[in-house]
Amino acid sequence: MRITEVEAIVLRQAGGLDETIADGSQDALLVRIHTDSGVVGYGEVDSLPSVVKAIIDAPRSHKYASGLGALLIGQDPLEPAVLRDRLYTGSLYYGRRGAVIHAISGLEIALWDIAGKAAGKPIHALLGGAHHTRIRAYASTLMPETPAEARAVTAAQREGGFSAVKLGYGPLGRDGDLDVALVAAARDGAGEDCDLIIDVGLAWRSAREAINRVRRMEPYRPYWIEEPFMPDELGKYAALARAVDTPIAAGEQEATTLDFQQLLDAGVEILQPDVTRAGGIVECGRIAELARVSGRRCVLHAWSTGIIKAATLHVLAAMPEAELFEYCVQTTELNQRLVTEAFPLLDGKVAVPTGPGLGVEIDEDVIKACRV
Repeated sequence: MRITEVEAIVLRQAGGLDETIADGSQDALLVRIHTDSGVVGYGEVDSLPSVVKAIIDAPRSHKYASGLGALLIGQDPLEPAVLRDRLYTGSLYYGRRGAVIHAISGLEIALWDIAGKAAGKPIHALLGGAHHTRIRAYASTLMPETPAEARAVTAAQREGGFSAVKLGYGPLGRDGDLDVALVAAARDGAGEDCDLIIDVGLAWRSAREAINRVRRMEPYRPYWIEEPFMPDELGKYAALARAVDTPIAAGEQEATTLDFQQLLDAGVEILQPDVTRAGGIVECGRIAELARVSGRRCVLHAWSTGIIKAATLHVLAAMPEAELFEYCVQTTELNQRLVTEAFPLLDGKVAVPTGPGLGVEIDEDVIKACRV
């Protein structure tokens, strides 16, 4: 089997985007890899779609600077790990982190989808088998503007069957009193038996400010505090982690195990690799193992379409310790309709796909309607 074509398809919801909110499910970069046997693999990249498309579609320049798609043409798709190294080496001059690793991640997912379909097995079976068939899910959505709305959102998600809810970005970081009021209201809506997760969305400015706010939030028992600072502000992460009891989480912006080791060194308790950004399925498995042997936790970030949901569930199934699955509940067209599977919630958990490859079907009508 050989790769014959690599497509990078920009998708955007009908009616345009709201560029003022942190909702990456409004658009997407879909990867589609074709083979001479007719097997087609799908992947996704949760990044800036137009930039990733340029990285994949670019022509060759020289041995260490090539568009990623050109490096895959004619190759055997049943060797995802080998091809991942080929892509990394072939982009050294302009890559090694950032959008290039994001693009490699999406391509690697599509290669695993092909390998699973060719073998007639789900991806997790190719990774050594499933430690779990169902994963506890937490509802993930944006923090509303007011405490009353925050109370209503968490109550609605709890009523919908989730035993954990995350609210993030939005007004967080504007004012300390508002931050605490939002968390207090969210706890009130969630009830005492629901885990409440707060994603600050990179909005706090200093370690002192962060320490004060987390301590004020701790009576409302946040399950963790996520990304309070910009990714490179490791000294602030270290100071906050030392000063508070609440676990600190970060990592959705990071790529490769090297970046995640820095977070561990800074005292971050919960690593959050994104399978479409961190380097792909295998790299997320390595990061999870890094967390495990370091006595920390790994909870994958997942936000966008059903493709990332499926890929994330396969990684979680292959992890000996899989704590939670991030379930994006945004009502955008791409999040709800790009794949035909609904990922139903049963007793607060989501089943791991069991079909070949990713185990999901793509709705080609949605691609046609949203293709840029």
